[in-house]
Amino acid sequence: MDYKKDEIQEHFEEWLVETIQHQGSDWVMENLDELHHECFNTDYYIIGTQDAIEWMGNQAFNIIQFVKEYEEDNFGECGTDLSEPEKVVNMYVYIIGEQVVADYVAEKEAA
Repeated sequence: MDYKKDEIQEHFEEWLVETIQHQGSDWVMENLDELHHECFNTDYYIIGTQDAIEWMGNQAFNIIQFVKEYEEDNFGECGTDLSEPEKVVNMYVYIIGEQVVADYVAEKEAA
């Protein structure tokens, strides 16, 4: 699923620019393994139930299913409260963020 992946990519790129400004590019290169955690797991992407509902739009059920399957495949059970739109969106962004960051890291390691 790649719903709003471009938006999530843009979020990562903006976070990266800010991080480089504050921490320096050396910090980024020394912490490639931590970028996903720092960007997508230390703060919420969406805050507020209504904002989360609007963000998901007509893809809400697909996003819920995606999160459920991901967690069951990776953790053996679904730990996200799927009745809480804010939690669903933030977990979805976390999951998509894994690929976004992996692509960035692969590009940096290839250079």
